[in-house]
Amino acid sequence: MQTVFRAPRGLGGALTPPSDKSLTHRALMLAAVATGRSEIDRPLETGDCISTARCLQALGVKMDRLPGDGVARLAVDGVGLQGFREPAAVLDAENSGTTLRLLSGLLAGQRLFAVLSGDGSLLRRPMGRVVKPLAALGADIRGREGGGYAPLCFLPGSGTLRGAALDLAVASAQVKSCLLLAGLRAEGPLCLSGRTDSRDHTERMFTALGLPLRAEAGTLRLEPARSVPSFSMRVPGDVSSAAFFVTAALVSGRGLEVRGCGINPTRMGFLEVARRMGADVQVAEEGLSLGEPFGTIRLTPGSGLRGCVVEEGEVPELIDEAPLLAVLGLFAQGRTEVRGAGELRHKESDRIDMVVSMARALGGVVEASGDGFSVEGPQKLHGGTVDPAGDHRIAMAAAVASAGIEGEVRVTGFEAARVSYPDFTTDFRALGGEAE
Repeated sequence: MQTVFRAPRGLGGALTPPSDKSLTHRALMLAAVATGRSEIDRPLETGDCISTARCLQALGVKMDRLPGDGVARLAVDGVGLQGFREPAAVLDAENSGTTLRLLSGLLAGQRLFAVLSGDGSLLRRPMGRVVKPLAALGADIRGREGGGYAPLCFLPGSGTLRGAALDLAVASAQVKSCLLLAGLRAEGPLCLSGRTDSRDHTERMFTALGLPLRAEAGTLRLEPARSVPSFSMRVPGDVSSAAFFVTAALVSGRGLEVRGCGINPTRMGFLEVARRMGADVQVAEEGLSLGEPFGTIRLTPGSGLRGCVVEEGEVPELIDEAPLLAVLGLFAQGRTEVRGAGELRHKESDRIDMVVSMARALGGVVEASGDGFSVEGPQKLHGGTVDPAGDHRIAMAAAVASAGIEGEVRVTGFEAARVSYPDFTTDFRALGGEAE
């Protein structure tokens, strides 16, 4: 299906983004292994998070929808750290790399046999980065090409793992979270060092729950945990989803207010770069939910965008928003360059190649490198047809580019956006655009 986007007056106004996808995954998994009933308000109920919920239910975790005043509420009856039931069929993570990698940490060494798989795209994504360290903790996991790719088979273990000191070579929140979840069942301390400088959602949740995790000088140390307490959490809005309309407002010179949004410092990289490019962005914290700060983001039109360089050390805090930097670069004065972002080649698509194709379809030029891309702007773009190859973030990046283009942008297979932003077209219209 093809969706047509137009925004002749640009996009701006007030927005409440969808619930945070990363937080929903983690809340579901921690609730599943908790002792007792947990309640999650405003979980993201689409795409990848549905995959996580279904896998957990197949492992014997009971979930019930609770009555509410138009707000989704979910009750999860935890089975404890070793209470999973052996699944009767293959666990299908579908297109969700977060489901596959984080759930691997919960399944490793359990007293059961399980197979975890996904769709064609997920089967091409590297899994050795979690399989190898889990094996160092004592898990017996088999997979294609020596455990490098799914499907992954988890052979029965003792229910516990052993402690270890592991050095993380890649700054990946998925790898780090997988190991922390596995470490909850370790018989000795788990120490993670190296590239621990990725999103800290899991660490914040562990700390809020009173789990024995300490962060010291770039090292994470988790002591054995006997149990995970049940909890209540209201999931904030997803700042990565809000970033699409922040981009739209910037390229069209409009103001924007984003309400009820997660403002975790390790997710603010895109907004920091937007400031360097000339945006006036104000962030006001309003509270905490299971250790996660939330609040309001206000964007005021500036005098124009200017290019900038994003270095490797900044990439972990804006990895999901990187395609939007290509969009901003097309409208900014001067050169915009992203370096050290090779991880983009291992997402739902090769996002480096995809931003090149997206720009070309709209009359623009983005130059790819081995681990990033560069853009010389501003460029004169025109309407066109973009095929995002099933990648939700490329689909939405193309849609918001229309806010600065005369003409229409047609996106093939835009339904892919439902993975993280099911109401995208509704919000696009509410902010002044046209989508059909």
